[in-house]
Amino acid sequence: MGKTKVTSRCSRVSYLTRSAVICAASLTLCVATDARAQMHSLRDFLLPHHAEPSGLSPGRYLPAEGEAFVVDRAPTGSLLLRFDDNPEVWALMPVAGPRGDVIYKDDTGETVLRSTRLGGLTLFTGDRPMGAPAAYSGDGPSIRLSPVANANLLFQTLVQSSLRASRAAQHLVVFEAHDLTPKDVTPASSAVLADAAWITAEAFTRLAGRGVQGKNQVARFARVQFATGPDAQAQASGSIVVITINPDKGYSGRPSSARIITVLSRK
Repeated sequence: MGKTKVTSRCSRVSYLTRSAVICAASLTLCVATDARAQMHSLRDFLLPHHAEPSGLSPGRYLPAEGEAFVVDRAPTGSLLLRFDDNPEVWALMPVAGPRGDVIYKDDTGETVLRSTRLGGLTLFTGDRPMGAPAAYSGDGPSIRLSPVANANLLFQTLVQSSLRASRAAQHLVVFEAHDLTPKDVTPASSAVLADAAWITAEAFTRLAGRGVQGKNQVARFARVQFATGPDAQAQASGSIVVITINPDKGYSGRPSSARIITVLSRK
């Protein structure tokens, strides 16, 4: 009789143990499935070859050090990035990296983001050359160019940008769109041109802020000409800076301030 009770008690313990193991395994499976779903969601957003463009959503990320930033995918395929403390939008192009990583570079060839195949994200900046991990913190606003309603508003933007560059150079720097006809000035093309003008003035201002050498470099220029072409370009000859834009490419259709600074800094 005592043996039967012991056997029965052991059976109940064995049953409870098996139940606990099954519950723990189920919980582990649920957690792992949820984690995999999150990783796939982030990976699909950052890796264009793993996602359908129509399913992408913007997102805000918070690095371990520095300002938060928003990323969004452009219709042209580039990844758009904007920091909370600066209105400039960076158009980043993906490059295959080691171990299945994807490296996102700006138009000067500098690495800005690195995404691992498991969904990890690292931000690289001048202040953080070794990189800082960034965590997803929620939805962010879409990054899109604001259309310029009419030619008068475009002209005002060019004048304001010219004034900013002139203050940086300590003399008049004229901004002009010398090869754009009225037919070329559409709301879409005006948006890219207005953004390019602002970015150029930003480049003048940032370079002048680097001290005497930077001030001397921007002081060499007296005119900025905006032209259209197949690819975004920034060139300088004598006292003239030529900024080439492609309105069809959106943010990717104009050079970044970093690229313009590189050109302004050349001897």
